[in-house]
Amino acid sequence: MDFSQALLDKIDQVVENWVETVRQDGEIKKTQELTYKGILDGLPVVLRSIANILSKSEAKDLQTLVESSLEHGIIRAKQGYDPEEVAREYRLLRQVIFSTLEENLLQGSPKEVLRAVRLIDTSLDEVIAQCFQSYTEERLRELDQLKNHLALTNQELTRLVNTHQEYLSYLAHDLKNPLTSIIGYSDLFLRQQRKNLEAKDGSPNLEYIERVLRNGRQLLRLINDALEVSRYEAGKMKLCPEITDVCSLINSVVEILEASAHAKELQINVDYKATPLQVHTDPLRLEQIVTNLLSNAIRYTESGTVNVTFQVLSDNQFAIAVSDTGIGIAPEDQAHIFEPYFRAGSRPNRLPDSTGLGLAIVWRLVQLLQGEIQLKSQVGVGSTFRVILPLNYE
Repeated sequence: MDFSQALLDKIDQVVENWVETVRQDGEIKKTQELTYKGILDGLPVVLRSIANILSKSEAKDLQTLVESSLEHGIIRAKQGYDPEEVAREYRLLRQVIFSTLEENLLQGSPKEVLRAVRLIDTSLDEVIAQCFQSYTEERLRELDQLKNHLALTNQELTRLVNTHQEYLSYLAHDLKNPLTSIIGYSDLFLRQQRKNLEAKDGSPNLEYIERVLRNGRQLLRLINDALEVSRYEAGKMKLCPEITDVCSLINSVVEILEASAHAKELQINVDYKATPLQVHTDPLRLEQIVTNLLSNAIRYTESGTVNVTFQVLSDNQFAIAVSDTGIGIAPEDQAHIFEPYFRAGSRPNRLPDSTGLGLAIVWRLVQLLQGEIQLKSQVGVGSTFRVILPLNYE
């Protein structure tokens, strides 16, 4: 029995049955997206090579079998097949081949049948091995291309971010000059109007000017805060460490913010007992940290006190803690409180002058000073921000 010729005669039938089988198989979903030609691509060549191997002649075309198998693996990789789908379609091919040749196999002698089955199985095993080799190599090549593409994309994104930061800095600087002028002249006009005010009818005009002045100062603060964050992200924030008198620095901050606290009838208490006598740090950045924390404490506290305490720790560290009896911060918000533009609490409870940048700046400054910041808060009870910094910044 010439099983080689039998397979050659039935190649079209094998192909048609196999395409129909894999299309109906629920485990090979990729075939639903492909055309008839896309599914059988390369299969007829593989079948002719197997038929050639079944021949009893000496000229057996193993090279064609290997090449067609490798090509089939590349095709399947480009088509987006999963490895399980490739293995599944070859398993179905084996079944279809034997099912199609069943009539011929029953006519052969046991010796001829065993030989044919062995050669078909061996050929298909080789086809699968070669196919998976080229499939894997093609997928690795695609992965390498993707990695290179992602690297280029990352470089472009970095460039765009840096450009955006530069534009933000330029824009902020351009906005600051006219805004400072507006605030200055508004303040001057307001002072003159108050001095020359004789009729009560002029009071609404003063209120309008005060609104302009208040909103102008708020906008200037937002621009300055955005600039601080931008400088940190761009790595352009520089430190100037020096021997710093912490007591004097805290006194200066308290004097500036005392009016805001008195307006809300809040008491600012500073405990200087454990204040370190000498600290080597950047006084400007330390002042920014304390100012932001105290401002927030006053802003979010309606009654009670705001306390500032100190503690000298081991390992060349000291701590500043700012506590309040304010509204507190919900547990789900505490993980995001140091993110830029994040504002805790529900929308009705948010303060209109909050920018969401104060604590983001504090976190970045603390990191820059080689320190850490801790938060303990309970809704309706208050919050404590504890900043740990080195006594000697290096």
